[in-house]
Amino acid sequence: MVYSAARYEGAVRSVLLAHKERGALALARPLGAALAGAAVAASLHGGGAREPLLLVPVPSARRSVRARGHDPVRRIAVAAALALRHAGTYARAVPALRHSRRVADQSGLTARERLDNMAGALEAVPWGGRSLDACRTVLVDDVMTTGASLAEAARALRAVFPGHVFEFTRMCAAVVAAPPLPWETGRIQGGYPPRQEPDSSRTPAGHQPELTGPFQRCS
Repeated sequence: MVYSAARYEGAVRSVLLAHKERGALALARPLGAALAGAAVAASLHGGGAREPLLLVPVPSARRSVRARGHDPVRRIAVAAALALRHAGTYARAVPALRHSRRVADQSGLTARERLDNMAGALEAVPWGGRSLDACRTVLVDDVMTTGASLAEAARALRAVFPGHVFEFTRMCAAVVAAPPLPWETGRIQGGYPPRQEPDSSRTPAGHQPELTGPFQRCS
C-alpha cells in the first residue's frame, strides 16, 4: 500500500518539479510536511507502534544527483522527519539504499520498461540492517508514477532483512504525490487492486486518509 499526500497535477506538480529540477530548495519544507502526513498513515497501516519512525528514501541515480546538485527525495525525507519530530513523533531519515548499477532515465519508458529498468538496481548499504532493526520503517519517494522504483526499493530491503521487521514494508510506502487514478480521469486501465475501506480508527486526527485505489490520499 502506498499513501500519497496529493495528486500529481497542477500546482503540486509545479512545486515538485521546481524543487527537483530547478533547485528551489526552500520548497523541501512544505513538501516534507506533506510527506510526513502520508508517512504516518503508512506506518499505521503497517501495524507498527515502535519508535523511532524511520523514513527510507528511494535513492536518486548518482548522475542525477550530480546534475541537480542535490538528492531531492533525500532532502524531502529529512524535512518530513523534522516535521514529524516537531509534531511529537520521533522520526529520522535513513538513506539505507543505494544504486548497485546504472539505470536508464525513466522518463518516456512504459510501465513494463520501468520495471525491467529498475529490477535489481538497488541494494542496502552495509550498515542498513543495523540501522533499521526493530523500528517502524516506511519507504518514501517524491512521486509515484508506476511504482517500479518503490517495488525495487522494497525488494532490496527484504533481500537484506527478510524477517519480521519488513513484514509490512513491502506493502507500505509514502509519497508526496501520485497521478490521478483511471476512474478519476475517466480513463479505463487495468492493474489496480480492488477498492478497500480504510481503518480510520487507527489513523490520528488530521491525517485521515481517503482511499482511492492502490494508494491512499492523506487529507
